Amino acid sequence: MRIICCLFALLWANAACAEATFVSAYRWFEEGDLFGGFSGIEVFDGGQRFMTISDRGTFVSGEFLRTNGEITGISADPALPIQTDLDPADSLDAEGIAIGSQGTVYVSFEFRHGVRAFADLHNIGGPLLASPAFLTMQTNSSLEALAIGPDGALYTLPERSGRATRPFPVYRFADGQWSTPFSIPRKGAFLIVGADIGPDGLLYLLERDFTGIGFRSRVRRFDLTGGAEELILQTGIGMHDNLEGISVWQAPDGLRLTMVSDDNFRFLQRTEIVEYRLTSH
Repeated sequence: MRIICCLFALLWANAACAEATFVSAYRWFEEGDLFGGFSGIEVFDGGQRFMTISDRGTFVSGEFLRTNGEITGISADPALPIQTDLDPADSLDAEGIAIGSQGTVYVSFEFRHGVRAFADLHNIGGPLLASPAFLTMQTNSSLEALAIGPDGALYTLPERSGRATRPFPVYRFADGQWSTPFSIPRKGAFLIVGADIGPDGLLYLLERDFTGIGFRSRVRRFDLTGGAEELILQTGIGMHDNLEGISVWQAPDGLRLTMVSDDNFRFLQRTEIVEYRLTSH
């Protein structure tokens, strides 16, 4: 993996060489019709607990059981429905998740394009935070990725930019206003499906490409001006399932990338939690 990442780094302009080492892939399964479709994940408490969101409009929280740092089991709480003041169908396509320093949970949606804040997961969330720019987005390809910065600003990106040669716009919500401070270059067939801002203050983007026979994934990171682009990881076809959510957190042995797959509620796919260790040199 180190050789692959370094080769890509040499080929990409202004990219440093970072090492992403595979740690584990845990296949997660629970009984029930609501299990699956996970499109976002946040990991906290030093890698012990997590929260996910599902395409069927639920929050699922739980605890990782680890052995020597690797996930060997999951203890999950019952699913909680995502509650809004709209028709329930508007809450089903939850895609991105970010948790603020005070515990507020933010969720981005791609059916009703926008972001909602949930101070209490058992109650109705806040009003839809939407920009006029979202109105032109495709119904099933809008706000897939959501992250929160150290200052509490929200960053969200659409899955598609509208054209293969058009960069992905980055929308920022701060002080009650939306802005578009920078964009991300679109390279190849990959589309954006997840985002997080790591403890290093950098924006990590998870991207996906479906080739017709399987998925491949890519992770790039940037500073919060859209500069200092660095390729962190690119997997081969079929190495993992449909990875859609990413969380970056500090482990004792370096930064850890935790990703979750969306099985689309199809029996040929699987829900898995995938982890990589990231070290710079």
